[in-house]
Amino acid sequence: MSGGKVWAVGLDFTAIDFETANGFRGSPCAVGLTKVRGGKVVAEASWLMRPPANHDHFDYHNVRIHGIRAEDVAGLPRFGELFPEIGAFIGDDILAAHNAAFDLGVIRSGLEVSGLAGPAYDYVCTVMLSRRCYSLVSNSLPFAAEEAGVPLVNHHDAGEDARACAGILIDIAARNGANSIAELYLSLGLALPHQQAFDPARDALSKQSLAALAIACSAAGGVPPARPFRSGWPEEGANPLPNADAEPGHPLYGQTVVFTGELSMPRPEAKVRSAELGARPESRVTARTTVLVVGDGFVASDLRSGRLTGKARRVLELHERGRPIEVLSEGEFLQMVGGYAAAGVPAARPA
Repeated sequence: MSGGKVWAVGLDFTAIDFETANGFRGSPCAVGLTKVRGGKVVAEASWLMRPPANHDHFDYHNVRIHGIRAEDVAGLPRFGELFPEIGAFIGDDILAAHNAAFDLGVIRSGLEVSGLAGPAYDYVCTVMLSRRCYSLVSNSLPFAAEEAGVPLVNHHDAGEDARACAGILIDIAARNGANSIAELYLSLGLALPHQQAFDPARDALSKQSLAALAIACSAAGGVPPARPFRSGWPEEGANPLPNADAEPGHPLYGQTVVFTGELSMPRPEAKVRSAELGARPESRVTARTTVLVVGDGFVASDLRSGRLTGKARRVLELHERGRPIEVLSEGEFLQMVGGYAAAGVPAARPA
């Protein structure tokens, strides 16, 4: 990250990236951390770990992405045991993550199901900043890292992903002439997001943790978790209205989302979950479309290889005409909606 780039003095933060064992975001099996001071990387750390008890099964889909297997973490400390070291490395820093809703959710859910309290964090989402500051057909980490001049070689290695996230934030700050995170957000007219401290002994558990605990309880009793949608529903289903009370800082809030290809969840379920987060799902690509979610095992590199559906080709055509449409893999979408496991059983609403 040299090459004549002007470093932003006072640009201090820690970038973080988690890999998870399964669809529940509270199942971390690896973490990477990159500490930045004055716009320069000064320290790095990474750990493999066992996910919290009862949430430590490794799904084929996740293993295929990051290559970490149950035997790779057998005998290692669990997330709850390691978090004091992770938290000590972060300290009081602002956290940066590419799709921060996922990584901050990993911390919260992982600690909740471990019965542990968690600290408050101010945080930065480099997906959101990439959308504001770059013009890319996909804001996935490899594309954003390449635009930032920090090409990513081993995507889904937690340490490398954290380093790439740091490079993206450093580049965006430099492009905006910002010498700190506060200056960057002020220049973009944004408010810095904040995750509150929590104590599972006192505070209501997050929706994702409640759902995962319900699934674990059902599995222990030999009862398969219920699915909200069954075969026989129309492929597209209805287009629910956006949730007016959704969090405006979420990456899907205010987006118009279209789904294409074979998804691992029924398409109507994907639409409901995106609408809950403030997105407007639609059934075909139009001039209103801002996000296309592609199934069938799509990854960002497919945008270059041409292995795309008709809807995805339409998005590329519109992007070339200046329409700011973003292409997401289903994996990236699942991270944004909190993981697949959480969809298994509807969570009880906290009192």
